[in-house]
Amino acid sequence: MVKERIERVKGTRDLLPEDMAKRRWVFERIREVFEVYGFKEILTPTFEYTKLFQLRSGEEVVKQLYAFKDKGGRDISLRPDLTSSVARLFVNKFQNAPKPVKWYYITNMFRYEEPQSGRLREFWQAGVELIGSANIEADAEVIALMIESYLATGLKEFTVNIGDRVLLDEFAKMLGVEDDIGLMRLIDKKDKMSREDFIASLKDFGLSDDAIDKVLFLIELKGKPDEILPKAYELFTSEVAKEELKKIEELFELLKAYGVEKYALIDFGIARGFDYYTSIVFEAIAPNELGIGSIGGGGRYDNLIEVFGGKPTPATGFAIGIERLIPILESKGLLPSFRLSPDVFVVYIGKELEVKTKVIEMTQALRKAGIKAEYDLQGRKLRKALEYADKLEIPLVVILGKRDLAEGKATIRDMATGEQKSVAIEKIVEEVKEMLG
Repeated sequence: MVKERIERVKGTRDLLPEDMAKRRWVFERIREVFEVYGFKEILTPTFEYTKLFQLRSGEEVVKQLYAFKDKGGRDISLRPDLTSSVARLFVNKFQNAPKPVKWYYITNMFRYEEPQSGRLREFWQAGVELIGSANIEADAEVIALMIESYLATGLKEFTVNIGDRVLLDEFAKMLGVEDDIGLMRLIDKKDKMSREDFIASLKDFGLSDDAIDKVLFLIELKGKPDEILPKAYELFTSEVAKEELKKIEELFELLKAYGVEKYALIDFGIARGFDYYTSIVFEAIAPNELGIGSIGGGGRYDNLIEVFGGKPTPATGFAIGIERLIPILESKGLLPSFRLSPDVFVVYIGKELEVKTKVIEMTQALRKAGIKAEYDLQGRKLRKALEYADKLEIPLVVILGKRDLAEGKATIRDMATGEQKSVAIEKIVEEVKEMLG
């Protein structure tokens, strides 16, 4: 009988111990910042009713989901993000909770998309949702938190680019465009197209040459507020747009107070892919040679709670793409090195049960003292055991034989120098601690 080898599913990854050590380090840095800002961790189910995502983004979204019927005939989908699930949770149980509600999550998501650099079908995000505040202070809080999260990982070369969906809607009205969502989707895809292809798409959309010139002017409105806002006030003339520009001015003043303004830029060409954003939107970009674009993004979604049957409730939030962030940190040498092998390897000589049990007791004593310790489960000969420890770069080996046990002593070998010392068994933990420094 020929046995079949099963490969991993397309768009997924096997994460080895080295990978997990890096991810855990990044998660811990981000989690620390989230919690300092007063956000509390939640986790929702891995799958939801497909209707939840259809209500938010329409029937077409099903093509991007891992959607299926379960054994009860229910239409179920693996979560493509957590914002919809958070909104559902809030509507079901927390509408009367003190505001704002500040939640965070670090978990995996699923989207049925073509895998590419920084994009997998199963991926992890670290994100926050701030629900219940319509004030610009809430937008500043989450943008500052996003910036601080990247800084906590050691990343310094990045910007959080800030746009506004209200201004884009006003811009569409200025152009006389009825399908403003269609125009937003085109603008959102601009960075994935050449300038020529983008212009051709705008023509196919039905824009005149004059309107196309205005779109090109709009998407080049990118930079610091003192450079961009005067031009924006010339372009956007409606009262609604002027009020929104004042909010953006205030936002940047607040970011100065947070001490993070140097990482923030205005970029009025940001549309964001999801249709539910309503005002301030933002994306984080870190220059890299890996072909990775945005490493995170978010924005205000004041209508989503109502879509899911709740009372009108303002909200904002963001998600950091872990599969995009970690390769960039690696490429810049910002991740620490991790030694995954134990600090001590305990070896027994011979087959006597009393020696084995004493080795286990010694190993447990080391572990209880917070020292990473393993003992030789294979029962190797001493030479092979030392070769194994050397290959894994284990600093210390403790050796115990029948004669050693009778004398109440064990041998500690420094694998770097080859030096050995005989130590009383009851002093092993103390001596190992000293030798490890």
